[in-house]
Amino acid sequence: MTNKTPPAENIDVVAETSKVIDKVNNMNFDTMLNEWIIPYGTKILLAIAIFVIGKFLARVISNLLGKAALKSTKDEMLQSFISSISYFLFLLIVVIASLSQLGINTSSLVALIGAAGLAIGLSLQNSLQNFAAGVMLLIFKPFRKGDLIESSGMIGVVEQMGLLVLELRTGDNKTVLLPNGKVFSDSIVNYSNNPTRRIDFTFDISYDSNIKEAKEIIERILETNEYVLKEPKPVVAVGALAANSVQLVVRPWVQTPNYWAAYWEITEQIKLAFDNAGVEIPYNQMELHIKNNLLDNKEHEKY
Repeated sequence: MTNKTPPAENIDVVAETSKVIDKVNNMNFDTMLNEWIIPYGTKILLAIAIFVIGKFLARVISNLLGKAALKSTKDEMLQSFISSISYFLFLLIVVIASLSQLGINTSSLVALIGAAGLAIGLSLQNSLQNFAAGVMLLIFKPFRKGDLIESSGMIGVVEQMGLLVLELRTGDNKTVLLPNGKVFSDSIVNYSNNPTRRIDFTFDISYDSNIKEAKEIIERILETNEYVLKEPKPVVAVGALAANSVQLVVRPWVQTPNYWAAYWEITEQIKLAFDNAGVEIPYNQMELHIKNNLLDNKEHEKY
C-alpha cells in the first residue's frame, strides 16, 4: 500500500496580492491601527530597543572582560584584543536577537551567516592568518605595549595590537601598521625586554697617536659618566689594526632607557677629549708626493 502525496495547490500570486491590497484599501483607520500599526510598530520599537540596549551592554561587558584580563595578566595588548573580539561576538548576538523580534527566522539566518562566513573565510585567508598570528603573539608574548621592537624592517614602540595588525610608533612619531602574520613569521628584536644594554663603539685613531693615552682618556670618561654602569665593567681594547687607523672598541653597559642619551653624550665627550689631548682621528685623504727631479726633467723637455 502506497501513500499518495496530495498535489500541491497552485497559488495565484497576483490574485493573492490583489486581495491584500483590497483588504488594506477597505480598512478604516481603527482597523489599520489595531491590525498593522500597533503590532508591527511594537515589534519594530522592541527590536530597536534590543539593538540599542544590547549594543551598550556589549560594550560594557567587553570592557569589563578586558579589564579582568589586564588585572590577571598585566598585558595591555591582551586587554585590547579581548575587548575587541568579545564586543563583536556580543554585537552579533544582539543583531540576531533584534531580527528575531521582527519575526525573521533566525535559524535560517544563522545557517546563512555560517555559509557566508565560510565563503568570506576562503576569500580572506590572509586576514584569518593575521588573526591566528595575533592569537599566537598574545600567547607567546614576545613584546608588550611600550616596548621598542624591530620587525619586518621597521623599528618602533608598540602602541597596540588589533585583531589583524600591530601598531608601532616610530622615533619621528609616525604610525606604522604591520600585519600580525608578517610580524609572527619574521624575526622580532625586542630592545626593551632586558633592563640593561651594551653600547658598542668603535673609535679610529691614527698610527702616530699614543694608544695608551687614548685608552686612558676613554676610561676616565666612562668612569665619570652618570649613565655608565660599574658592573659589568666597560671594555676598552684595541679591536683591529686597519689600513689607515688603529681601531679602539669601547663596550660600556647602561640602563635600557638611557641607551641613546648615553650613546650621544659619550661620543661627544670622547671627541672633545681627543681634540684637547691631540689624539688624531684619521679620515679618508690622499697624500700626493712630487719629486723635484721629475719636474726639472719636464722643464728641460720644453726647451
